[in-house]
Amino acid sequence: MSDILVIGSVALDTIASPAGYSKEILGGSATYFSISASFFTHVNLVATVGRDFPEEYRNTIKYFGVDMSGLETKDGLTFRWEGSYVNDLNCAQTINTQLNVFAEFKPCLPKAYEKSKFIFLANIDPDLQIFILKRFSGKRFIGCDSMNHWIKNKNSSLKKMIKKTSIIFLNDMEAKMLSGESNILKAGKYLLSLGPKFAVVKRGEYGAIIFSRDFIFMAPAYLLEEVKDPTGAGDTFAGGFMGYLAKTNKINEGNMKNALIWGSTMASFTVEDFSINRFLKITKRDIEKRYKTLKKITTI
Repeated sequence: MSDILVIGSVALDTIASPAGYSKEILGGSATYFSISASFFTHVNLVATVGRDFPEEYRNTIKYFGVDMSGLETKDGLTFRWEGSYVNDLNCAQTINTQLNVFAEFKPCLPKAYEKSKFIFLANIDPDLQIFILKRFSGKRFIGCDSMNHWIKNKNSSLKKMIKKTSIIFLNDMEAKMLSGESNILKAGKYLLSLGPKFAVVKRGEYGAIIFSRDFIFMAPAYLLEEVKDPTGAGDTFAGGFMGYLAKTNKINEGNMKNALIWGSTMASFTVEDFSINRFLKITKRDIEKRYKTLKKITTI
């Protein structure tokens, strides 16, 4: 079993969906990823928050055993994001974004974190992702995420960063936008041409696909009767995926396929409640049961 290091955001989200409205709840890419991965292995988190970040939320992340030595607290306000899913549960409408202290985020990595064999660069400026990677040498399994803003505004830096990683996670819209392809198979092959050994394309309620030069594998999403808040599902997916790999400490075809199903399993819990609340009510046994059900429906 290996530790995972995640570098990303810890935020306060305000969410509107058909299921209701929640103001300034715990969010952020590093939050969702770390809590998801914590069900598989030990996680080290690097992010920044303001003085206004509630102690309750800090304790919530600690509850999952996440090491928060890398969470900086700076003078100013915590990163805030407000979004709505009222019109479409598959696509958030951004209402307001306030970067606050996150605007000048320069990760300060505790020395012990530099030993991490598994690293996940959550959705942040690709130039910053490149800066972070300079801290590491030797053999690592490095995952990354990005978004349409960076694809459009920092395309060159993004491609340079992707080349240095082992696996990239993008949703289908982002994969098509980056590749310039309307066909998902061509988009997947393009992502591999940028340098990583693997590329995962997340397709929301339709599941996910992993591409490699040797195989392609698809996993469905877990079928749910009710979705309350899709925020963080992609980061939770990546946390489950990378968490499983770090737990087994093996990178091979079978493990990558299993990781895709574990990722889908973890994401299915996130969307059932606002913020990370669903994970406060489940056990590893609940997760294993859902994983077995999901695996069963993928088998002929």
